[in-house]
Amino acid sequence: MPLPLDQPEEPDSEVAPLADGRVLIRRRVADRQMFSLLYPTGPGTGELLLGAVGCAEMTLLPPSPDGRCVYALAAGEDHASLWRVAGGAFGPEEVARIPGRCSGGVWLDRAGRMLALDRREPGGGPVKAVAVDLGRQGEVTPLLQIAPGSNDRLLLADADSGLLLLRSDAPGHDRLGWGVLGSCLPVRFPECLRLPDVAVTPFAVQPGQMLMPESCAVALRIDGAPGSWVGVWRPAGRQLHQFAAPLGWVPGAGYWSRDGVLRLPYANGATPCGVALLDAPEDVEPSSVTGRTGGGEDGREPSAADTAPAVCKPVPLGQAPLHGAARPD
Repeated sequence: MPLPLDQPEEPDSEVAPLADGRVLIRRRVADRQMFSLLYPTGPGTGELLLGAVGCAEMTLLPPSPDGRCVYALAAGEDHASLWRVAGGAFGPEEVARIPGRCSGGVWLDRAGRMLALDRREPGGGPVKAVAVDLGRQGEVTPLLQIAPGSNDRLLLADADSGLLLLRSDAPGHDRLGWGVLGSCLPVRFPECLRLPDVAVTPFAVQPGQMLMPESCAVALRIDGAPGSWVGVWRPAGRQLHQFAAPLGWVPGAGYWSRDGVLRLPYANGATPCGVALLDAPEDVEPSSVTGRTGGGEDGREPSAADTAPAVCKPVPLGQAPLHGAARPD
């Protein structure tokens, strides 16, 4: 649908979807951040102005789990300001100030109360993930403390299973690792996620795996010289399956269904807007890692050979099961 303005959006504008179908957009105008809600009105798009925040830089956080609120983070030299920019009663409002330099942003619960941020203390030091309790005026508690001097950043969290995906240099260099929220087991750094000459970043976790973090399928964006493609991995499987992305994939965008189907949005000359479906593959030698501390002294796991990348099955957006409908054959 066309946007309500007669000019293109700036490259640094950000959007976030809400559960009711509206889309929040953040636009920078001079030294202010402008927020509006876009919504369909017949053949066009309506716009509801929410207000502005007077700061030069802000970053939208992922929408809250209830799909009704959106928060934004404004980083300062010695503190970060957390703003609720959609879902409040009176437009954008500051809800918390967190000491230190903050980045990231991962929700830890379904209620939208516990938010994880990556923080560096005001006096310097390593970056550590902390939990911010929005129900207690932004009270901050430690979340990741792998080693005293390590940089420990949280990338993804799944509220159903408790699975955490993180990045840390505690093993001696920057590695992808996983753990379980509230578990006493150590963080593990799978060897199969350590690929030469590419960057691997998780972007989606399979929901609905109650108390079974090892069974969750994790989608990863793999960036290398040839471009970007998709990886699928489970903590219990110790294998990284690689797939060619559909032509025109929006890198790092995707959603898992509860039954293990990954949906990847794409757009190209043949399909202006579509969704590719990818079934989570089964590992050749499934195993359970429950209660174990890993394959070696540093918690690493053995790698496994990958087959040639497969191709996702494209489906035009009009036929895509966006609301839990049966997947077309």
